[in-house]
Amino acid sequence: MSHWLFRHLPFDRQRKEGFKKGFTMVELLMTVVIVGILAAIAIQQFTSYKTKEQNATATVDIRNIESQIERYRILNGSPPATLAAANIVPPIDPWGNAYIYVNPPNRLDNYGNPLNKDYDLLSMGQNGQTALQLSLTNALDDIIRGRGGAYIGLASKY
Repeated sequence: MSHWLFRHLPFDRQRKEGFKKGFTMVELLMTVVIVGILAAIAIQQFTSYKTKEQNATATVDIRNIESQIERYRILNGSPPATLAAANIVPPIDPWGNAYIYVNPPNRLDNYGNPLNKDYDLLSMGQNGQTALQLSLTNALDDIIRGRGGAYIGLASKY
């Protein structure tokens, strides 16, 4: 016996006329649509979570590299010219690229002012590209160190 709500729908009439086994095309189509919508929501949520996790990993890596540079600065009076000069072997960022260390700094904030006074340290982010000024498209997903280490995070939020 079918539910009173579905009595007027075509798939209910088909069942009364002798099609008692299986599902109608409408029922299958509705199921596929619902599963598709749920899959799209789940994929979007997973991608968002993965991006946040990768950004957090890069932030922690930059903070660790920064503390090794600061140790070198305390012992030698200034930051190293290169990471190799300080015997620092940085990890690879979550997107498979090397972290970038520049001394003297050359990156600029959104207004054209120097990002740091001591050195620049960054990950090129998900797109694997960067630009010297943070307002340019290729730099927006970079994970940067700014204001002398007071800020470490996404360039787009700086």
